[in-house]
Amino acid sequence: MSIKISSTFDAGNIEVVNAENPADVQLKIRKDTNSDFLQWFYFRLQDVKDQSLKLNLLNAGDAAYTDGWDNYQARASYDRETWFQIPTTYDGSTLSLELTAEHDSVYIAYFSPFSYEQHLDLVNSAQLSPKCTLECIGHTTQGRPIDFLRIGDGDKSKKKLWVIARQHPGETMAEWFMLGLIDRLLDEEDASSLSLLKKANLYLVPNMNIDGSILGNLRVNANGINYNREWAEPSIENSPEVYYTKEKMRETGVDFVLDVHGDEGLPYCFLSGIEGIPSFNEKLSRLTDSFITNWMAFNPDMQNDHGYPQNESGKANLQIGSKNLGEEFHCLSQTLEMPFKQNDNIPDTELGWSSERSIKLGESLVPTMLSIVEDL
Repeated sequence: MSIKISSTFDAGNIEVVNAENPADVQLKIRKDTNSDFLQWFYFRLQDVKDQSLKLNLLNAGDAAYTDGWDNYQARASYDRETWFQIPTTYDGSTLSLELTAEHDSVYIAYFSPFSYEQHLDLVNSAQLSPKCTLECIGHTTQGRPIDFLRIGDGDKSKKKLWVIARQHPGETMAEWFMLGLIDRLLDEEDASSLSLLKKANLYLVPNMNIDGSILGNLRVNANGINYNREWAEPSIENSPEVYYTKEKMRETGVDFVLDVHGDEGLPYCFLSGIEGIPSFNEKLSRLTDSFITNWMAFNPDMQNDHGYPQNESGKANLQIGSKNLGEEFHCLSQTLEMPFKQNDNIPDTELGWSSERSIKLGESLVPTMLSIVEDL
């Protein structure tokens, strides 16, 4: 019985070159829509029980971030709930995945997927709380609603805390993070959440790139646009999520922004800050230091020894979301990066960095924001 391979589902991405030999299944990652980026993959194998499989992604050397393959392990799942690592090697051009299947059907992905159905469950479940309102603030280029959540009472005298996620659709850990954050904010028995909401309102966009997520893209929307380079001049035509989110920010005001991402190469959780924006000052420097120091105390998955180089003074790229917003609103604005690989400081040999760890990190943002909210 021949192997069957499919990816015609939400976020699916693979091209089959040759699947006749289980020990040498030849595949290619499909490029992002209207773009040359490629890295995200997600597909299903059927009729594979007890077979020893070697899956060769022939064009991995053309990926957007080839250093992402070093010490990386792909994820597999039989039920699309528990995703575990499988042996993965990279020879400079081909990424090879190995698995002896325990069941007839198995899914393989770059990281634990977060589907559009899961997104809809997340936002519609959240709105059931009396603390939360769900609003459509516009539509994507393919006509889907842009979901916006406000958690709190809307009192304009309170601090305005914004968290946005998944500008890059293949960085699915970002929406797992949002799941953890939202669930904790709405927990009626959580003292940190109750205390935070006495002082602040939360404004959330759990998925900034719905179309790209459904299309199985790593980095761009349906038009081939990288949203995290659109913040200086967003347009309804090309980057509506950025346009409408920024308009909503101007309507509500902003005292804090966290933009949640994943990083292909670095095996750590870290923040990328706004030290290079023209208006960076002593207050923002103190807030930056307090924010990361406190977060590391609440969740040791955070660290500040490894990350991106800081921009020189006045040299920040103001097209990038967190930097643009920090400059416009003169507020603490940070980009969070989580790994596709491990957190090398606290590794998990079976799961790697996982959806579960991403959820826990999202939960830990609540006491971290509480610890600085009065100083914003």
